[in-house]
Amino acid sequence: MTTAADLFEAPPPNRVKAFLRLVLIEHSVFALPFAYIATLTAMFLADRRVHWGELLIVTIAMVSLRTFAMAANRIIDREIDARNPRTAGRELVTGAVSLRTVYTGSALALLVFLGAAASLNTLCLVLAPVAVVPMVVYPYGKRFTDFPHAILGLAQAMGPIGAWLAVTGSWSWDAVVLGLAVGIWIGGFDLIFGCQDVAADRAEGVRSVPARFGIAGALYGARVCHLLTTGLLAWYGVLTHAGPAFFVGLVVVCAAFLYEHRIVRPGDLSRLNRAFFTTNGFVGVSLFGFALLDLILRGLHFS
Repeated sequence: MTTAADLFEAPPPNRVKAFLRLVLIEHSVFALPFAYIATLTAMFLADRRVHWGELLIVTIAMVSLRTFAMAANRIIDREIDARNPRTAGRELVTGAVSLRTVYTGSALALLVFLGAAASLNTLCLVLAPVAVVPMVVYPYGKRFTDFPHAILGLAQAMGPIGAWLAVTGSWSWDAVVLGLAVGIWIGGFDLIFGCQDVAADRAEGVRSVPARFGIAGALYGARVCHLLTTGLLAWYGVLTHAGPAFFVGLVVVCAAFLYEHRIVRPGDLSRLNRAFFTTNGFVGVSLFGFALLDLILRGLHFS
């Protein structure tokens, strides 16, 4: 019989590697660049200097919270995953990673996140549970709403807002605009990603926009989301007095969105993974690169 102590026993190194595969640690590339944009912009507006210690802690907080969220998702959805041909090979379903290991990893990730929040400032620690809740609610969303993608978007919007709070210790509507842009962007490409599970979702009663409104409806919704994202990013640039380099980056992002929606069509999902992984990874990294260049040109110092 498995006890509570067994669940949180430290896993050996090979299980750690399997756990990191389970939570897709490399997918931090989607949201982390936007947290960096918020962090570095807040530092620039404060004193035009990069504070490396704070930047490191923000990184730890972002990666640990995302790790907790992915682990919680895998635990909560393991039975649904087992019945979906696309996800039946996931480590927790096949037994490559034990439930005990995933519980241990998720608990450690949550503790690291709370510790990082506490080391930043009091407001970050107080608001930390607000960031955690949607991470846990999201996997349950597909059981009670056709719009779980909106919950995912809300969860991801917390990143830039929290990163700004980490630097300033105070609320910023500029960060909220960036957070909304990120949340709507990620919610939009989750609509695209969910199109490949329409048949399985309908068979199992799993709720989503593609399952409810069809692939064409989901792709249309994704286009609207990415149009809103573009507008919000432009608004963020205006609010923070961004220079030409930032807006050049925004043009590049628009081109990536156009490409993404060109290669994924209702009758052809063969390039969906390219749209999801490659294109959206490029969106975050490229905009961060241009935003960083803009801040440097405007006088951001690294020492």
